[in-house]
Amino acid sequence: MGDMTSPISNHSNPFHLETECILSGIMSVSGKKVLHMDRNSYYGGESASVTPLEDLYKKFSTPGPAKAMGRGRDWNVDLIPKFFMANDQLVLLLLFTGVTRYLDFKVVEGSFVYKAGKIHKVPATEADAMNSDLMGMFDKRRFKKFLAFIANFDEQDPRTYQDIDPRRTTMKEMYRKFDLGQDVIDFTGHALACYRTADYLEKPCLETIARIKLYNDSLTRYRKSPYLYPLYGLGELPQGFARLSANYGGTYILNRSVEEILTHHGRVVGIKSEGKVIRCKQLICDPSYVPKWMKKKGKIIRVICILSHPIRNTSDCNSCQIIIPQMQVNRKSDIYVCMVSYAHNVAAEGKYIATVSTIVETNNPESEIQLALELLEPIDQKFITISDQYIPMDDGVKSQIFVSQSYDATTYFESTCDDIKDIYRRMTGVEFDFGSLKHKQKDVFQQDE
Repeated sequence: MGDMTSPISNHSNPFHLETECILSGIMSVSGKKVLHMDRNSYYGGESASVTPLEDLYKKFSTPGPAKAMGRGRDWNVDLIPKFFMANDQLVLLLLFTGVTRYLDFKVVEGSFVYKAGKIHKVPATEADAMNSDLMGMFDKRRFKKFLAFIANFDEQDPRTYQDIDPRRTTMKEMYRKFDLGQDVIDFTGHALACYRTADYLEKPCLETIARIKLYNDSLTRYRKSPYLYPLYGLGELPQGFARLSANYGGTYILNRSVEEILTHHGRVVGIKSEGKVIRCKQLICDPSYVPKWMKKKGKIIRVICILSHPIRNTSDCNSCQIIIPQMQVNRKSDIYVCMVSYAHNVAAEGKYIATVSTIVETNNPESEIQLALELLEPIDQKFITISDQYIPMDDGVKSQIFVSQSYDATTYFESTCDDIKDIYRRMTGVEFDFGSLKHKQKDVFQQDE
């Protein structure tokens, strides 16, 4: 096997696409020699931001946009939009790698939950609880006590436990202790703790307490909502990591196909690209590069909707998230709505981009998200995708080929961050120490006055 004669001939870690871009940033900053390759001519792959708008219409084989859509170059439409929780581990990662120097973030203006045909602000503070129309007066008082317990809870101080053993008491038992009703449980578990299923109810309550505290801490930091979103869309994220990696000696190549992954005795030794060989010690790729190694987990439907108005009953927010809990629509999975707009420099003036997503549960996926689409009416244009969701069947430790999971239906980055941590552990043999990052945290995000 001959090496290429170019400078990219012998790299420790070739990477592909967005999850891998974040990992490459960590590895680059840590002194590893990194090569990025992408078969596409743009950054981000499956989760790219499409610009100009005409390219989005072409991608979905739809007649071009009307003049009312404004200038095509004013649009940056994310195919898989996701928000950042302001205080979560992924933001710490961005700060650790230094990629925030290439990105500008803005606070998402609202966080909402659906109940009984209406959209309601997610109550995350004691004041919110007393003003919320999600609950009756008695529920408000009980929920206020619950939030006060969460705010005062300190895992290192048993005096704050109030007779609860956080490692043994299940979340269901904790809800029962505070006498919280099913409606309150729904929005607490799915909109505050951001769980995707009800499985957490039978697990110790410590993790749920931590997740609610994270939501509250993130909300306290920026007031309007706990979420952040980059100006010009998520396509800025892999571009930022590409620039960062270049500063540490990394190389990024777009529009370059991978013809074959080369192994010796079951371990990766390189890849073949355009007839030439690039040697490596480790490889990270998304599921599309190794389909035979993947297990199909299910399907996800996403509908990108272009609007000329903010979503009704959201106080005219220019950006927001809406969670429709599974129990509200007799489903096994939540439905997610996220909206961004010209305020984030991703759409023409006065235009909004709302995306609906969920796990497919029937043979008629579009009917499953009909209720969410009705919340957005009138819709100027919509683009529908139904994609398979894959998980790797092998941990990659023996082969040193590490495959990321497909993006899930949620509108936040929790599962992506979990995947990054898991791949890092399998690649290095150690857990990533997020505790070492906390001292780096600072305000680097835009806020509206």
